[in-house]
Amino acid sequence: MFFIDTIETEGLGNRSYLAGGATTAVAVDPPRDIDRVLAAAALRGVRISHVVETHVHNDYVTGGLDLARLTGAAYLVPAGARVSFARVPVADGDTVDIDEGVALRALATPGHTPHHTSYVLLEEGGRAAAVFTGGSLLIGSVGRPDLVEPRLTEELARAQHASAHRLAALLPDETPVLPTHGFGSFCSSSQAEGDATTIGKEKAVNDALLTDVDSFVAGLLAGLEDVPAYYARMGPVNAAGPVPVDLGALPLTDAADIAERLAAGEWVVDLRNRIAFAEGHVAGSFNFEADGKIATYLAWMIPSGKPVTLLAESPAQLAAAQRELVRVGIDRPAAAATGSPRDWLPDGQAPRSFRRATFADLAAQPAGPGTVVLDVRRDSERAGGHITGSLHIPVHELHRRLADVPPGTVWVHCAGGMRAGIAASVLDAAGRDVVAVDDPFDAATAAGLPLTGGR
Repeated sequence: MFFIDTIETEGLGNRSYLAGGATTAVAVDPPRDIDRVLAAAALRGVRISHVVETHVHNDYVTGGLDLARLTGAAYLVPAGARVSFARVPVADGDTVDIDEGVALRALATPGHTPHHTSYVLLEEGGRAAAVFTGGSLLIGSVGRPDLVEPRLTEELARAQHASAHRLAALLPDETPVLPTHGFGSFCSSSQAEGDATTIGKEKAVNDALLTDVDSFVAGLLAGLEDVPAYYARMGPVNAAGPVPVDLGALPLTDAADIAERLAAGEWVVDLRNRIAFAEGHVAGSFNFEADGKIATYLAWMIPSGKPVTLLAESPAQLAAAQRELVRVGIDRPAAAATGSPRDWLPDGQAPRSFRRATFADLAAQPAGPGTVVLDVRRDSERAGGHITGSLHIPVHELHRRLADVPPGTVWVHCAGGMRAGIAASVLDAAGRDVVAVDDPFDAATAAGLPLTGGR
């Protein structure tokens, strides 16, 4: 008998896995915060004998090296990956025993990276119980091929097509497909619906298995969007060998220190929800909600090496954000504080605030040179339909393009509200008069706003 446990990392849109038998198990693509993997193993009562990577990751810092060191497990990494630490190199066809009647077989599936390797979990009799596909075959999609080197992108896109077909040809239709990426991850070439799939289901819906290679490559490359800036740092960190994670409590600071940090140009990040932030916050601070994609968007936007101070409502909120951030290499924030704006501001200084609104409120606003409508969605979202006359600056570009926003009151919107909240905080910190439109974009049509494009 075998088991497979899924370890979700929702903020990054990824999954890791623990799989094995009665006494021993393998961890696949483990997250940086390995205590979650250790807890899953303890719950099963198994020893982690192997840790495997499908590839050198570009979207998060792996916990694989640390987990292998801590448990004494064999650390399996694709042989073609250029890394600076000792590991067990894995080549196509290599098989390792995990437990009695449970084994793992490597299948070369280049495309997401040149060295990418999938792993087939074999049960008694050598039957395929599942396949861990990493960034190769995803749910309704494949991993993007443009994260390694621009000159290799088309070659890797063609390799993705071939790798998907190889998996489909070698494995039975009923084989569960268990990818690492594709649940909101920017490593996916496109986002698809669904939470689970099999080889047979992918044969019916996945473009990589339904179209010829030239058509597939053309469509894949045309649909690629911006890569989060911090991805450029993740690959080298993983190849060098990440240091062990430190989730120890952060020392707390006070209002005077927060003011000094703001004056020095450091980033002060308020983790509260966007409603609370709009109602009152420390002037100059940015709002990245702890319950949103804080790791993705903060790591994407903050300049590399810039000190960051975290402001949280509670120690629990602070600890959760710290855990999210170590996954993308923001290991130890410079400072932290808990409480509310009255605790974070010097005596006598009032919190700053800005307005929140709906698309109906925007529709009722008289048009004119004093009103700027700013769309901070991605390019593909805007192509599907946008408010006529609106300015488009994706949220991850806004802090560098503030000069591109015309004078006037800025009504900023996204698709649902979270990114508009981030953008509003960035504009507010720059001293702009801003209104955060906290409303689903579909409401723009109902409000009677004129749209251009597909909606």
